Amino acid sequence: MIQAKDLFKKIDSYKDYIIDIQTKMTACPAISPHEEGGLGEAAKAEVVLAALKEMKFDEIKVINIKDPKSPTGVRPNIIAKYYGENRKKTLWVMAHLDVVPPGDLSLWKTDPYKVVVKGDKIYGRGVEDNQQGLVSGLLVAKAMMEAGVRPPVNYALLLNCDEETGSIYGIEPIMKKHAKLFGKEDSFIVPDAGNSEGEMVEIAEKSQLWLKITTFGKQTHASTPGNGINAFVAGSHLVVALHELYKKFPKKDKLFDVPESVFSPTKKEANVPNINSIPGTDVFYLDCRVLPCYTVKQVFNEVLKIAKKIEKKFKVKIKVEEVLHTVSKPTDKKAPIVNLVAQSVKAVYKNNPKVQGVGGGTVAAHLRNEGFPAVVYSKLDETMHQPNENSSIKNTMGDAKVFTLVALGLK
Repeated sequence: MIQAKDLFKKIDSYKDYIIDIQTKMTACPAISPHEEGGLGEAAKAEVVLAALKEMKFDEIKVINIKDPKSPTGVRPNIIAKYYGENRKKTLWVMAHLDVVPPGDLSLWKTDPYKVVVKGDKIYGRGVEDNQQGLVSGLLVAKAMMEAGVRPPVNYALLLNCDEETGSIYGIEPIMKKHAKLFGKEDSFIVPDAGNSEGEMVEIAEKSQLWLKITTFGKQTHASTPGNGINAFVAGSHLVVALHELYKKFPKKDKLFDVPESVFSPTKKEANVPNINSIPGTDVFYLDCRVLPCYTVKQVFNEVLKIAKKIEKKFKVKIKVEEVLHTVSKPTDKKAPIVNLVAQSVKAVYKNNPKVQGVGGGTVAAHLRNEGFPAVVYSKLDETMHQPNENSSIKNTMGDAKVFTLVALGLK
């Protein structure tokens, strides 16, 4: 009888496979066509499909979502399923195909689209975000298939487009238009966030609210400020006044790494190009990360109240616009997948995994909001989106072992 340790031995033998598939995927810059120069995921999807077709999946399906900006007119999303003893229930490993642009090429020591291997590290754009998770998911299926093992429940890969720019052509339309693909008892692992210790088992996210706040005053010459209304001054007072949000929303939740809601003024747009003019318009942005015990609407309404006070005090007009709004229900701590992932992480990495929530957002929110238990887990060096992004071969194998134990443990 094949045991987990036998599958682990197979996974440990896949180093060359990991490097080969990472090399092929990295050579296809899967940048959103909505980014400058982006060609989308089509070429990379073909590489992945070729790899899947060499394996013994029982089902392989491509879901094309229309996108007029894509050179092919669509964005491909891939599903591959390996049947388990119980075909009514599925463990999904969900990863994304797209990557972010490389940024300033002068900061890269290597070509971002040509894999370079140095010891345990694979360098290239996308190798960690999210190709490491994708490859780990592949290794699980490869090991089980080569060993002739059928897991207790179906094991499936869900490989999406457009995660980096909003999931409009990825998991969002899939959940709306192809919901029958998923069963009520299905569970999900999303290997798209983690830390270098491999101890973060993420089951909850704060709601996100991004606001654009524009203050309208009256432009005039800086030598006669009384003839105008300084929008910059009023906007600056508003920035300080918004600190009141911490008093309005004071609750804490120990599940989260930062236990309270946070409200951060971030981006600032230029107002006037010259020094000797009082600006008549001023724009800044507010990034709000809100605990699940509060609603985004509550925060938005409170921002409006504070803005009204500044309007009255400085005789300006203030416009508050929503740039982004996401809400994520938490995964129940008691869901079987949660404890199973934590136990599997501890067994593989000999560490102390912690079930927790985070302030950032992931595609798992789309799953949780539809009622599916989803755990975000991966052991990462956290080089995603950075120059010289790199992925650990050992972590790729280690995470594959974690997913293997989960696949074998689900009933």
